[in-house]
Amino acid sequence: MKMNRYAIYYAPSESAFAQAAAQWLGWDLAQGRAVPPAGVVGGQDITQTPRKYGFHATIKPPFRLADGADLAQLHAATAQLAASLQIVTLPALKLTLLEGFLALIPAAPSADLQDLAAEVVRALDPYRAPLTMAEIARRRPEMLTARQRELLGIYGYPYVMEQFQFHLTLSSALGADQTAQAMAAVQSHFAGVVPQPFVIADLCLCGEDDLGQFHLLHRYPLMA
Repeated sequence: MKMNRYAIYYAPSESAFAQAAAQWLGWDLAQGRAVPPAGVVGGQDITQTPRKYGFHATIKPPFRLADGADLAQLHAATAQLAASLQIVTLPALKLTLLEGFLALIPAAPSADLQDLAAEVVRALDPYRAPLTMAEIARRRPEMLTARQRELLGIYGYPYVMEQFQFHLTLSSALGADQTAQAMAAVQSHFAGVVPQPFVIADLCLCGEDDLGQFHLLHRYPLMA
C-alpha cells in the first residue's frame, strides 16, 4: 500500500487498552480497519477528527520523505534509533481538556519522555522533506510564538522539543455543553484498562494512505 506521509507514534500494543482505544475512535491502527465507533455522546460522533490518525501520541509528526530517502532507509534508521533509547515509565495518565479536545496526558512531567521525543525528532529529521509553502500556511505561523515559528522552520512542526506535550487524543474539539458528558463517557469506556504505571516500550512507524488514514507499519522496541 502506498503511503504519502510517515510519522513516529506511541501506540499501545495488543492489550485491553489498545482494544478499548480502537473501539472508542472507530479505527484500529494496528489492523488498518474501521470498527464501529463507541465515541458517540448525545447522539453525536465526537471522534471524527482523531479517527484518521488512530489512537496514538505523536513523537515525530507526519512528514513526507525527503528526496533520495526511501522507506527501507527510514525503517533501518528508526530501528537503530530505538535500539539506542531507553524505556520510559510514567506513574500514570490523567484525562484532561486540552485546547478544546479530550486527551490523556502524563499525570506529572517527565524529563525522560521529553528527552526521548526530542531525540527522535532530531535523529530522523534528515528523512523529512522540507515543508511546502502550503504546509507552512496550514500551521498558521502568524498565530505561533517566535520559538514555535523557529521550530516550524527547523523541524517542520512547532510543537517539538521544549514545546512538546505528550497526549493521546480522544475527541474532536468539543462545545462547552458537550465536555462534561464526553468526559464521563471516556471515563466509563476506559475504566480499568489504562495501564498504571504507563510504560512506553517501543516506537511505532505509521503511514498515511491515499484516503488520509494512518496504519501501523512497524513497531520497534526500545532496547538501551
